[in-house]
Amino acid sequence: MVSLMVDSTTTTVRSWESRIEGDGGMAGINIDLELRSKLISRYYIKSLFWKQLHQRRRNILEAENSSRCDVMSRGFIGIPGSRWLCIFFDECWNPSCGFQRRYIPTKNNWEIWKLEKEINSMILKVVKERAAANYEKDLLQMILEGAKSYGDQESFPSDVSLDRFIVDNCKAIYFASHETTAITASWCLMLLAANQEWQARARAEVLEICKNNLPDADMLRNMKTLTMVIQETMRLYPPVVFVIRRALQDLKFKDITIPKGLNIQIPIPIAQQNPDQWRPDAHQFNPKRFAKGILGSSTSPSDYMPFRIGARICAGQHFAMAELKVIVSLILSKFSFSLSPAYHHPPRFGLVVQPGNGVCLHNRRVS
Repeated sequence: MVSLMVDSTTTTVRSWESRIEGDGGMAGINIDLELRSKLISRYYIKSLFWKQLHQRRRNILEAENSSRCDVMSRGFIGIPGSRWLCIFFDECWNPSCGFQRRYIPTKNNWEIWKLEKEINSMILKVVKERAAANYEKDLLQMILEGAKSYGDQESFPSDVSLDRFIVDNCKAIYFASHETTAITASWCLMLLAANQEWQARARAEVLEICKNNLPDADMLRNMKTLTMVIQETMRLYPPVVFVIRRALQDLKFKDITIPKGLNIQIPIPIAQQNPDQWRPDAHQFNPKRFAKGILGSSTSPSDYMPFRIGARICAGQHFAMAELKVIVSLILSKFSFSLSPAYHHPPRFGLVVQPGNGVCLHNRRVS
């Protein structure tokens, strides 16, 4: 998988080098758009569906750019009677908001339903092609084998078809993982552009470890400074904003009674930027706080949960960290970058906390 990550990132890096050369040594690049719609999208499509769906990549990107992942966010959160969400989020009547009620036949919802149907058909067509031939064991093959094994069990829900099981898992892996990784990489590069000292330190480490070679799994494990930078990025801009848990029994927390069945939202940014746990500089970018790892980062390490925590911690956290290291290390080894003077910093909440106006960086080749 690391080699596929490196190949996909190298393709993007080469395209940036060509743009910089064509623009006279410096190019303004919209990082979040490049990462989301090109680099990481290319990688996830190839790793999940390999050649069949990679050929249909343009169709997926058109669907994704139109919906901005509302298919997933509304599927998880938009439920009948969710008016309180509309009160809590002041932009919920904006068509781009993931919390608008998904069952009302608005123009935007009709578009979402159409896109969802197209994506479902696309995935099932690939599955049908896959069943007619032998393929190497990529993520799709693992999902198909898991579906067959799970479907043979008596515990498999009677109201869930195998097709739905396969489609839902494919969409969850692609849309959720792809979006969170792309946005986290964008925030990381933005923070390094705004903190040139840390950019220089991270680049020096990458060049010392990799020399003139492309990174491999062993090299990634030795990138301590870059790991600290990524961990601090996810502390300030966690990929998932809320952790939602349901009380399995009546609970008493201080003077608060939590009845069984109640959903509890834990706002991750508040937990991860509490000065009582993270010192007075809790709102500032300071990767040194992770010099001794997560356990030594604060007085309450359990408050650090960018991949959530407990039994339902993200199964792909190590996969995501490896991908982030590959992307950022290759970009650092080839380019120096600074924020465009036109950059404005209004983070916007959608499926994830993303740059409201994008992240445009001025990139130059490293001499």
